[in-house]
Amino acid sequence: MHLHKYEKYWLIFGGASLIVFLLITGIMAFHYGSHPPSSIKTINYEKVDDIAPFNNPGVHRVSGKDWDYEVVLVASAFYYNPAELHVPKGSKVKFIITSKDVIHGFEVAGTNVNMMAEPGYISEYTTTVDKAGDYLIVCNEYCGVGHAQMHSMLKVVD
Repeated sequence: MHLHKYEKYWLIFGGASLIVFLLITGIMAFHYGSHPPSSIKTINYEKVDDIAPFNNPGVHRVSGKDWDYEVVLVASAFYYNPAELHVPKGSKVKFIITSKDVIHGFEVAGTNVNMMAEPGYISEYTTTVDKAGDYLIVCNEYCGVGHAQMHSMLKVVD
């Protein structure tokens, strides 16, 4: 097989670009700590309703911690428990979520909150809610036939 010299140049350039891209992506992932969850916090997914804090889902004011509110949610079979959350504007919120059945997504649209709810694992994310308004919470991992109806609402109030 004979390749023209310009074809060789473009093949070398394309291959080198791919290698540089993959190296930069890998280095940035390790440098910024982008890695899978360490699975430090686990739970028996068959007894979620009996284990704290998931036995009392909702918004809870906390003191003596680095955050103001804990939002505890349980995802299961096409719904989030609770279905509506109210949080004051400007507060630092820690979202704590798990799943009872399959892998679910947890995304608060319009914010930087995005995690996975896996059975047997506890996912946590801390953020500050700065803007008042209604934010749709959606499941962004396909979880079955009722996936499109799986949503909740976060209301940030003044």
